[in-house]
Amino acid sequence: MFRSAGILILVVALCAVEGCNKAGAGGPPPSLAQVRLAYFANVTHAQAVLGVASGDFQNALGPIKLNTKVFNAGPELMQALNGGEIDIAYVGPGPVISAHANSHGTAVRVVAGAAANGVGIVARKDSGIKSLKDLAGKRIATPQLGNTQDVSARHYVTAVLGEPGANNVLPIPNSQQAGMMLRGKIDAAWTPEPWASRLIAETGAVLIGQERYLWPGGKFSLTVVVTTPKFLAEHPDVVEKILTVHHEWTTRLNENPHAYSDQLNTALAALTGMKLPVSVLQSAMDRTLFTDDALQQTFVTMGQWSADLKFIPAPPDLTGLFQTDIIRKLSTDTAASAR
Repeated sequence: MFRSAGILILVVALCAVEGCNKAGAGGPPPSLAQVRLAYFANVTHAQAVLGVASGDFQNALGPIKLNTKVFNAGPELMQALNGGEIDIAYVGPGPVISAHANSHGTAVRVVAGAAANGVGIVARKDSGIKSLKDLAGKRIATPQLGNTQDVSARHYVTAVLGEPGANNVLPIPNSQQAGMMLRGKIDAAWTPEPWASRLIAETGAVLIGQERYLWPGGKFSLTVVVTTPKFLAEHPDVVEKILTVHHEWTTRLNENPHAYSDQLNTALAALTGMKLPVSVLQSAMDRTLFTDDALQQTFVTMGQWSADLKFIPAPPDLTGLFQTDIIRKLSTDTAASAR
C-alpha cells in the first residue's frame, strides 16, 4: 500500500515537472474552443471570403467558434501562423516556401490549392510603358516584400530583363497603390486581383501583361490553404470540415463563377468598405482560376527563384510540405457522386 502511494506521488511529481499532455502517446487530442482562420480580401481568396460571409465555415464547425483575421499579404500572415496566432490560412506560394525552408520543413503544411493565375501587371497611363520589357528601371509596386508577386516581379526584373538588382521593385500595400500611381510615385504594379482591375478602373492604368503567360502551360499556383503540422496532426477532423466547405465553394466557382459575383462583392465590401464596379469584379474573376490543385511544380520553380533572390539560403527540399490527402478524398468523392 505504501509502495503504491509512493508510485502515485512520483507520477504526480513527474507531471508537475514535465507536464502531462492529454494528447500524449495514444491520448485524445486537446479539445478546441475556436479555429482561427486567416485570408486576404482578394478575389483570389474567394472561397475563404464566401465561406466566412455565408456562415458555411461556422456551420461546419458546429460548437467550435470561428475567428477570422484579414491580412494584406503573405509574409505577415505566415509570421502569425508561425507565432501560433492562427490555425488555418489562405496564402501564396512565396511566403510558404520561405517558412518551409527557414524552419527546415517544420513550420507549415499545404493541404489544398485555392486559386491559380489571377495576377495582373499594369502600368501608369502616362508612364511610357507599353510592354513587360519596358519595366526595366521603372518603379514597380508589389504588395509586400517577399510575397508571391514580389518574388515573381524581382525574378523577372533580374533574370529576364537582366537588371543587376531589383531595387526598383517597391513593396507597397495594395490599398495604397492607386493613390501612389495617381501621384506619379510608381510606374507599374505587379498585383493580384481585384487590385489589378481596380488600378485600371480607378487610375486609367493599362494592363501590359498577366503573370500566367510567363509560366509554362499558362498556369501557376497563386493561393493555397495551409496549416501547421501540429494542428493537422491533432485536429484532422477540423481541417476536413474547413476543406469540405472550401471544396464546395471551389466547385461552385468553377461551374458558374458569375452566379456568385454579387455575393462575393458584398462580402468583399464588408471587408474593404467599398463595393467593386461590376466590370472590375467580372474582369478579376475571369483572370482567376479556382482550383483545389496546389500545382506543386510552382513551388519548385519559385523555390529556385527565392534562393536566387536570397530570400532563402538554397532551393528548398519540399519533402513533406504537401499533405493533400483530405482534399484529394473530397474531390474523389465529388467525382464519384457526379457519375
